[in-house]
Amino acid sequence: MAAEAASAGLVSTNQPRSAQRDLLELVVGYTLIMATIWTANPTQRVLYWLAFVWIVATTWARRDGWTALGLGRKGLLESLWIVGVALVLSAIAIFIAWRTHTLHRLHGPTPIFLHGWGYIVWSVMQQFLLQSYFLLRLLRLLPGKVAPIIVATGIFALAHLPNPILTPVTLVWGAISCVLFLRYRNIYTLGLAHGIMGLCVAVIVPNSLHHHMRVGLGYLRYHPPSQARHIADRHPPT
Repeated sequence: MAAEAASAGLVSTNQPRSAQRDLLELVVGYTLIMATIWTANPTQRVLYWLAFVWIVATTWARRDGWTALGLGRKGLLESLWIVGVALVLSAIAIFIAWRTHTLHRLHGPTPIFLHGWGYIVWSVMQQFLLQSYFLLRLLRLLPGKVAPIIVATGIFALAHLPNPILTPVTLVWGAISCVLFLRYRNIYTLGLAHGIMGLCVAVIVPNSLHHHMRVGLGYLRYHPPSQARHIADRHPPT
């Protein structure tokens, strides 16, 4: 009886400490991410790597395991239909954009293959942040599943402000992907679907609206190429 009481006391003591640790990791991680988004270079580059190191270090220290983080093979085959749906929806959207003459190429000189795969890798990283980092901690901090999903989705969408296209899109996709993550526990298919749909948005929505898919300070400081040339013509170099 004494041993059971001691064990129960240890568990009750550890629970508040674990909650405090989760909250600290969430607050510091999200603060670093938002600071990166809303800061210009070279400070932005420093904050980016600070955020990267913090996320990796605190994830590693938790030792949740590959499966719990969604990085294993669990649910991979069962969730491939998500990628199929993303491909079908994107194909329909691209066809409509082609018929309505709003389809355009990706921004920048990078070859389309490298551009596409680079964005997909970034999409997987975003899904890791949303589900493997934020959602898992929120599930330990908040009761049930609905509240953690709402909060995780909210902070995910807030990180895409003030982009009028990406903010509502990430609000919807964030909620859907969180539900799918809890069912299949795999971020690879979610990241791939995210990448496919993100590239679709990039080529069917005018750059004047999504500013080459930028968020934060980068969105506000965006200047279209034609405007930049016009400014250069008005103020030629001396």
